[in-house]
Amino acid sequence: MTLPALFGRLRLPVIGSPLFIVSTPELVIAQCKAGIVGSFPALNARPQALLDEWLHRITEELGEWDRANPGRPAAPFAVNQIVHRSNTRLEQDMAACAKWRVPIVITSLGAIAEVNQGVHQWGGLTLHDIINDRFARKAVSKGADGVIAVAAGAGGHAGRLSPFALVQEIREWFTGPLILSGAIATGRSILAALAMGADLAYIGSPFIATEEANASHQYKEGIVEGRADDIVYSSLFTGVHGNYLRQSIEAAGLDPHNLPEGDLKTMDFGTGDGSKAKAWRDIWGSGQGIGAVKRIAPAMAYIDRLTQDYEAAKRELC
Repeated sequence: MTLPALFGRLRLPVIGSPLFIVSTPELVIAQCKAGIVGSFPALNARPQALLDEWLHRITEELGEWDRANPGRPAAPFAVNQIVHRSNTRLEQDMAACAKWRVPIVITSLGAIAEVNQGVHQWGGLTLHDIINDRFARKAVSKGADGVIAVAAGAGGHAGRLSPFALVQEIREWFTGPLILSGAIATGRSILAALAMGADLAYIGSPFIATEEANASHQYKEGIVEGRADDIVYSSLFTGVHGNYLRQSIEAAGLDPHNLPEGDLKTMDFGTGDGSKAKAWRDIWGSGQGIGAVKRIAPAMAYIDRLTQDYEAAKRELC
């Protein structure tokens, strides 16, 4: 399909996924200047009033980049909103997004028609992340412009389905923007996602090991040193199943092979200051594609390597 015009600014068909705590304006701005969509969770801006400052900074710095680089404008940016009832900031955060006319809003953990309608009123685009075809249909019925298929192997909250199966089922009925998430860390895997039927790839974990990422050095080194076998799938930490680095679970004194189930009703997704927020900080989310990450580097350097690998893969197939 033909993607919305705002994606015409992309150097590479990639969205940098919003990383809880890790994604801040420094990383988002670097990603956009390098030619991919940069994104961050609204909840990363704390206190809530900081979100307005972040959006101001991102908008101004990308505008300055565009004026100085008319032949290579920055990619658009996105803000991730948790629309689960536990997020007591949603109304305030959406008002800030409306003020700055955020180009793309990514919604998670619930599909709400009013949120989509609000974004459309200022001319923005909405993408909703899903883990199966049923949730994809619900998101589109509620007015989402596109869906992010979070397949097996994705970092953080992730599904269990093969990307081949998930993309195929959605493409049977949906012709809108389809983004694929799940262990994508190389240019070749970006091309594979497009060959399956996705329009864009969704890449998160490799950006944790970048200089701009708001992550501890130990976390970054864990990404560099980790392999697919080091990823543990559990619902304990937020009540929703997700993928995490085994080493951080062990460091917290837990047995990664014997974790109890979490309870969604008691989790706040880090909106408070209790033990669950601490779990988000101390238990490191990661996808299975980290074996491709070999060093800590600037985000632009990583995106340059992705682009070179992607273009080389395309030439090999011609």
